[in-house]
Amino acid sequence: MAVFKYTARDEAGKQMTGTVNAADRNGAVEQITKQRLIPVNVSEDGGKASSKPVKSAKAISDETPRRRGRAKPKQRDLANYTRQLANLLKAGMPLTGALSSMVNIESGGVPPSVTESLLHDVQEGRNLSAAMAAHSDIFPEMYINMVKAGESGGSLVEVLKRLADHYERFAEVQQKVVSALVYPAFVMGLGFILIFVFMSYILPKFMTIFDGMKVALPLSTQILQSLSDFFSAWWWLVLVMIGLIGFIMRTYFSRPVGRERLHRWVLEAPLVKKIVRPTMFGQFARTLGALLRNGVPVLTALKITESVVQNVVLQEAIALTREGVTDGKTIAQPLAKSGVFPKLMVDLVHIGEQTGDVPAALENLAETYDNELTVNLRVVTTLIEPILIVFIAGVVGFMLVGVLQAMFKITSTIGK
Repeated sequence: MAVFKYTARDEAGKQMTGTVNAADRNGAVEQITKQRLIPVNVSEDGGKASSKPVKSAKAISDETPRRRGRAKPKQRDLANYTRQLANLLKAGMPLTGALSSMVNIESGGVPPSVTESLLHDVQEGRNLSAAMAAHSDIFPEMYINMVKAGESGGSLVEVLKRLADHYERFAEVQQKVVSALVYPAFVMGLGFILIFVFMSYILPKFMTIFDGMKVALPLSTQILQSLSDFFSAWWWLVLVMIGLIGFIMRTYFSRPVGRERLHRWVLEAPLVKKIVRPTMFGQFARTLGALLRNGVPVLTALKITESVVQNVVLQEAIALTREGVTDGKTIAQPLAKSGVFPKLMVDLVHIGEQTGDVPAALENLAETYDNELTVNLRVVTTLIEPILIVFIAGVVGFMLVGVLQAMFKITSTIGK
């Protein structure tokens, strides 16, 4: 055990000093906070290299990374971090003690330096939500507002649990979509690579067999030979054109008009809409329901949900809904007027408003769309796989027919 000297403030803001016995500095900070004091400076008595004052928010800002260029943590990493913090608080640890422990816990996408910054801000008397707001590149606006609501209502642990559940469900939906589409994407990519290599490298070498022969080649072979000559001579141009088309499309769809057309198309295109619509509607319902459940005002909740949903068409509809609510209308009325949201959602939200439990109605909607997404993914992948197989088999079959017809023609000519 070591002796630690500290400077702290009480709840009235009065500064005081003292000493505590603890195994390490984190233990000393925990003891101080249990006395309802806010640590300002804690150092080992006789302090050498182990002395470490509690830093100000400005010092943390200068030393550690409140960078805006950091990669955002994955949904599952953020869920794990939140659940770990909730479990520590539920076990009876004070917030500073829990954050101190979190510094040494592996938490995936949330850097330890961020947790250290949160710890020091809280030790200086700031709310956790205010400390997290300084790291908006790590903690989304929805996360910060729900934590703020939990602090106001005295239910921080419960809110953190709900946040962990929320981000885990989002991660599960993303994983479903990725898992369902990775195999078709792999088959398509591999098929195009094989066809390109065959047409630009293998087939030209094979076609040299027919060059010196005075035989009228079948039409399929002539088409194949023309394609082979083109790919052999201009394969680089094909790659340049593909890159140029990709660049033009990316530039166009990055503009507001192009982005809106693309997002509207994915909501209406056959097969594609079976995945996009339940994903987007489920995301909207789950986010808005979670915010309202935790006491976030409806206008703030709609604004946050608008930023969470990554579809311009839905964002515009949510913005109109927020304007309607500002004018005194219910949520269901402007939702129906937008013409974007399905009748099922409008009806259930309307029922939720009549019964006084909109969050429950939205949570039920989210579960409904999650189940619909699971079924639709199974149907879409079942349809896509045979389509890809038939397409690739058709291209390969055409190439084989072209080669074999030429071989049969030459063989029959030699026989005569």
